[in-house]
Amino acid sequence: MTDSPVAAVDPREVLAGLRGSIDNIDAALIFLLAERFKATKQVGVLKAQHGMPPSDPTREEQQIARLKRLAAEADLDPEFAEKWFNFVVAEVIRHHTAAASG
Repeated sequence: MTDSPVAAVDPREVLAGLRGSIDNIDAALIFLLAERFKATKQVGVLKAQHGMPPSDPTREEQQIARLKRLAAEADLDPEFAEKWFNFVVAEVIRHHTAAASG
C-alpha cells in the first residue's frame, strides 16, 4: 500500500523535461547574443568612422551597475552578471579595435 494517491514520477522523464527547457534557453541566449553583436558591430563601425575610442569606460561602469541591480532583482548572482558583461565587452572592444584599424 502507498501513503499517497499520486503516481510515482519517473525522475528520468523529469530530467529530460528540464534538459529540454535548458536547451531551449541556451538556444534563445545564442540568438540574443547574435543580435547584441550585430548592434555592437554597428557601434564599432560608427566609432571607427568618427575617430571615437573603441571602449567607453564610463558607459561600461554604468552598465555594470545596472546589470548588477537587475541580476539581484532576478535572483542571479550580481558578480556573475558582472563577469559575463566583462567577457562580452572584451569581445566587443576587440571587434571595435579591428574595425578602427581596418
